Amino acid sequence: MELLRFFTAGNVDDGKSTLIGRLLYDSESISTDIIETLTRQSKTTGVNADIDLALLTDGLRAEREQGITIDVAYKYFTTEKRKFIIADTPGHIQYTRNMFTGASNADLAIILVDARHGITDQTKRHSIISSILGIPHVLVCVNKMDLVNYSEEVYNEIQAAYKAFAEPLNLKQVSFIPTSALAGDNVVHVSENLSWYEGPSLLGFLESVSISEQQPKEEPRFQVQYVIRPQTDELHDYRGYAGSILSGHFQVGDQIKVLPSGLETTISAIELNRQQVQEAFRGEAVIIHLSEDLDVSRGNTIVPIDQLPSTEKSLEATICWMDNTPFQPGQKLLLQQNSFRTKAVLKELSGKIDIHSYEQLESDGSLKLNDFAHVTIKTAEAVSTDPYTSNRKTGAFILINENTNNTVAAGIFN
Repeated sequence: MELLRFFTAGNVDDGKSTLIGRLLYDSESISTDIIETLTRQSKTTGVNADIDLALLTDGLRAEREQGITIDVAYKYFTTEKRKFIIADTPGHIQYTRNMFTGASNADLAIILVDARHGITDQTKRHSIISSILGIPHVLVCVNKMDLVNYSEEVYNEIQAAYKAFAEPLNLKQVSFIPTSALAGDNVVHVSENLSWYEGPSLLGFLESVSISEQQPKEEPRFQVQYVIRPQTDELHDYRGYAGSILSGHFQVGDQIKVLPSGLETTISAIELNRQQVQEAFRGEAVIIHLSEDLDVSRGNTIVPIDQLPSTEKSLEATICWMDNTPFQPGQKLLLQQNSFRTKAVLKELSGKIDIHSYEQLESDGSLKLNDFAHVTIKTAEAVSTDPYTSNRKTGAFILINENTNNTVAAGIFN
């Protein structure tokens, strides 16, 4: 069954958590015991309803008391047509880093707009981040339509304003749906209150939006997580390279190159679930065997010899600074890309991105929390990368403070 990953974003009071709660509740994706627990808890929230649907995603007590979602809350549900993973990301500007994390692997962004307030700075910020991350599809959900008397005119004005703003962002596909999460209009069931709207409900859209056409064809990539050498009497000559296939697929007999060394050989066997298979596909955890005993270690990348990534020590990237402590020139960092890790430094900050206007700004050499910047990274070892727009698995990375071991930035290769 096909899997759709999507995230929600919007202003603090736009109703993100309520929308997700309504989606899960009306699609009967919540167990009876959870409903009973939420019903009891709802009596203390002051919500004028039998059940406060926002509690489904506002998991931390501090969040509930403040009325905001601080961390990224993930929820999973399934319908007859598709599986879903939802990331409910924060609305406050100071939690941009959380949104960047929640959105990085999404197929679709749901950006909520309060029908009473229209397009805001937060709407623009979330749309710009979606553009930077190359989210394949953006759905603008005009929520709280019940508070504007389900006005088609209000909806059309917001739609036109968003299209005008988003034109220079190069968003791939943009759709619009009017809803009322609190009242349940157009979330799971098409609403009679919005009879002028001829499109699907939110769930209908999520079940039918095309994913495969949005994703670029990914070239085969496998990164070694463990080198398996039991060296027992029974398995004296056994040498396998374990990991998950990051993208594409591999099969026995493929001619491959091990990076960064550049050594070439062929795949002699593939193990999946302790069984020998002829081929394996993206996301499968496998053990790959090679025809020759090469010097292969954790973090090395196995690729077809005719579909090579870039393998360099100087890397151009866009990063989001995630540390409360500002960047210090010369700071010792570690770059981690999946299981590969190497020492790194930021050699050049070539420019910043105004997260509200999408304006490209000259760099002043500083980076503070939630800043977006174009950078040049120098690494101790060569890194095998693809542009994030063509391969999210090999095109994304994090930067770690070598002294504190804190993650200070997340980034994508250009």
